[in-house]
Amino acid sequence: MSISHRARPEIQAMAGYQPGEQPAPGQRVIKLNTNENPYPAPEVVLAAIREQVAGPALRRYPVPDARPVREAAARAYGLEPDQVVVGNGSDDLLTMLLRTFVAPGAKVVAPAPTYSLYGTLTAIQGGTYREVPWGVGGSLLIRAIADADPALVLITRPNAPFGFACGLDQVSALCRAVDAPVVLDEAYADFADDNGLSLLADHPNLIVTRSFSKGFSLAGLRLGLGFAHPEAAAQLHKVRDSYNVDALAQAAATAALDNLDAYRPNLDAVIGERTRLAAALRERGLGVAESQANFLFARVPDGDGRPWYEALKARGVLIRYFPEPEELADGLRISVGTPEENDALLAALDAVSAG
Repeated sequence: MSISHRARPEIQAMAGYQPGEQPAPGQRVIKLNTNENPYPAPEVVLAAIREQVAGPALRRYPVPDARPVREAAARAYGLEPDQVVVGNGSDDLLTMLLRTFVAPGAKVVAPAPTYSLYGTLTAIQGGTYREVPWGVGGSLLIRAIADADPALVLITRPNAPFGFACGLDQVSALCRAVDAPVVLDEAYADFADDNGLSLLADHPNLIVTRSFSKGFSLAGLRLGLGFAHPEAAAQLHKVRDSYNVDALAQAAATAALDNLDAYRPNLDAVIGERTRLAAALRERGLGVAESQANFLFARVPDGDGRPWYEALKARGVLIRYFPEPEELADGLRISVGTPEENDALLAALDAVSAG
């Protein structure tokens, strides 16, 4: 007899988060749908992982609070270790934030369109999720957010799925306007012109999250960082799963943070290809907004992105298509790949256009 009816009503009602499509084992595709970095991590990071595999790390528990990573992050970004929380990916940090700050029925507010996982995590927690629109030019509607009486505010910067970055002055103003934690989800900050870490000193209600899946080329290890006032970080540690970050991930994160300069060539290559790819897509009649992330959102000429997505998939190129909300249905989100991958995408688009 099934026990599914015993699941909480919130869980029965929700659809669950749908990640980007993963190719089957052995399937050869151009994978531009989940915003991974197309280049491998630097050798110094890979060597740190191999060293852990060769030693006793796999048979012993990792450091419970990832103290070496926190110390490395503090060195890298000019903070203190007690301001840093480490997660099993930045999604783990988002889960911690919901556990810590959102009671059943409390409101989570986010400018939208945005990362669809926010609504899923809110439903799991039993909270109420509310989206407000972005303002003109990707600005924050500060009064609308404040009037929603949030227990937690979530802002993607640079935004997903569009790639723009709202002004840091607006983030600062929002922190002053609400009596709630304001989370700046900076998964794509390594590709942006600036970031929000400088605001932490003036705004104790600001929390910044980062991912190692994009700029750091470590999506397969699942690593994320949270930066907060020490008192807020202490609350997050209370709800963190014990041993939530494994030994391999901790070794890789520490090496990466201690060798940020080794990543500069990879980041510059992605940013350069982002510019080239955007220009090439515009030449083909697609509407492409400026992006500060490692992806582009391209609106197709005929207003329906689904046939383009399906035609590219049939040609072995995976990109991301969002049928909902309606304002995304005319677009394709395209991760920036290597020059060869981007050329293959453009050739496939030409073939689709030619019919």
